[in-house]
Amino acid sequence: MKPKNPTGIKKGLTNYGDPEFSIYIRKAFAKAMGYADHELERPIVGIINTFSGFNSCHHNFSDLIEAVKRGVLSQGGLPIEFPTISLGEIFTAPTTMMFRNLMAMDTEEMIRAQPMDGVVLMGGCDKTVPAQLMGAVSADRPAICLVAGPMMTGDYQGERLGACTDCRRFWGEYRAGRLDRIQLNEIENRLCSTTGTCMVMGTASTMAAVTEALGMMLPGGAAIPAVMAERRRHAEASGRTIMNMIQNDLRPSKILTPQSFENAMRVLMAIGGSTNAVIHLTAIAKRLGIQLNLTDFDRISDETPVLVNLKPSGRYYMQDLWKAGGIPIVMKELEELLHRDALTVLGTTIGENLTKVPQPPDWQDVVKTKEEPLLTDGGLASLFGNLAPEGAVIKRSAASPHLFAHRGPAVVFCSLEDMHRRIDDPDLPATADSVIVLQNAGPIGGPGMPEAGYLPIPKKLLRAGVKDMVRISDARMSGTAFGTIVLHISPEAAIGGALALVQDGDIIELDVLNKRLQLLVDEEVLAKRRANLVLPEPHFQRGYGKLYVDHVEQAHLGCDFDFL
Repeated sequence: MKPKNPTGIKKGLTNYGDPEFSIYIRKAFAKAMGYADHELERPIVGIINTFSGFNSCHHNFSDLIEAVKRGVLSQGGLPIEFPTISLGEIFTAPTTMMFRNLMAMDTEEMIRAQPMDGVVLMGGCDKTVPAQLMGAVSADRPAICLVAGPMMTGDYQGERLGACTDCRRFWGEYRAGRLDRIQLNEIENRLCSTTGTCMVMGTASTMAAVTEALGMMLPGGAAIPAVMAERRRHAEASGRTIMNMIQNDLRPSKILTPQSFENAMRVLMAIGGSTNAVIHLTAIAKRLGIQLNLTDFDRISDETPVLVNLKPSGRYYMQDLWKAGGIPIVMKELEELLHRDALTVLGTTIGENLTKVPQPPDWQDVVKTKEEPLLTDGGLASLFGNLAPEGAVIKRSAASPHLFAHRGPAVVFCSLEDMHRRIDDPDLPATADSVIVLQNAGPIGGPGMPEAGYLPIPKKLLRAGVKDMVRISDARMSGTAFGTIVLHISPEAAIGGALALVQDGDIIELDVLNKRLQLLVDEEVLAKRRANLVLPEPHFQRGYGKLYVDHVEQAHLGCDFDFL
């Protein structure tokens, strides 16, 4: 008979060469923290606390942890919180994306190394949720996600404000000279009125929504605002649920299947979610041996209308989605398109959970019906062509339809520094028909594939009333941003991708409807340019930076490390 795997305090013993001694000394040190013998016999639930003074999104975690502990204790478990890396989007240089894989490694190794039977993954800010899922999938112990929740909206002169869609809008107004510094400071004081993640359908809201769709979060958990009492009740319920998951050995590998990821992609398109989710879902799936391709996202996007009327694609905010019923209402409307037999953290299926979801209230305008959607086409589109042989993405729900079919001459910037230096030069040869091109901002070139894809419109064009133009790069873009912006061009310029060959004046063709991105230059000319191409010097010679640039994969593969 196979011996039962050790649990609780006896799990994953420190190696002193004598297992009995390891248990003895571990209990002695646990008692130094005030634990009694009967407590040390309980199943242990690890609670990952990613609070940080450099992460404004996670400032409500002390309250949420206490609620989780109540839930765990009520079911006879022993909750123990522990820290991992915390990635605050606005406070991390050069970009949090560079450290997502490091956080995933930290999460995985700490789950493996410490004695816990299950774990509550507490994240929220953009890269924290995918990093935790990547790590938890690889560790494969019972795990449940709990997010910080979105902020409430602020206001300025009677107008509701949403970080960070309105951050970018007002910054554009300031650059165009339509706002002065005093007005901008007043807006700055009001944009982020509470703790929590961005309250529009940015990356944080998107990743919370797709995590719920994956079945790794309790239903309804994505949209509850950070400051609401319901967020604490949800946290306590998550504590109770992880104990049931431990009892039933319900691990990520049992929940996450190809069908689960199709559900997540379906919800991603219906909410008009962030392009970042394409990279993150691809990376999470690869940890399970599931390969998601851009064509998979494209197929589901073409089948799925945008239903959620939230900025930047629509007009409302996350607190409005919560009041309307949250992601369960969205999934109820999509029910016929979902894999309803996919499992969730409750041990029940998506279909079983949806039987309890009512129809959305008549008064709400946040979640549209399939018959009368916000947009008939899905939120994202994949593009291919000689400029993006491995693909690129565009958030068509936040783009300008009049630019969906566009040809224009390139205005090229070879780096972020070059763009910052020249973009507002009055002599820049740019018109409203130009295609702004940024090179060397991908995973290796950035470094870290920064959220620099929201390329600024030259100031002289802003002042002339131009509000959008085609912009392309190998960078990423915040999910809060809007515009006709092509991102994630793969392979990137820094490793010799076709983007590196573009020169000023080259004609670029964008055709969103036919999923095409072409550089209209003869192949013979491109071959000569390729032969003379000089790649940029590596950004790092040591440390994590060198590990990153030596092993990070390209955007279409999820930007994980090749050895993970």
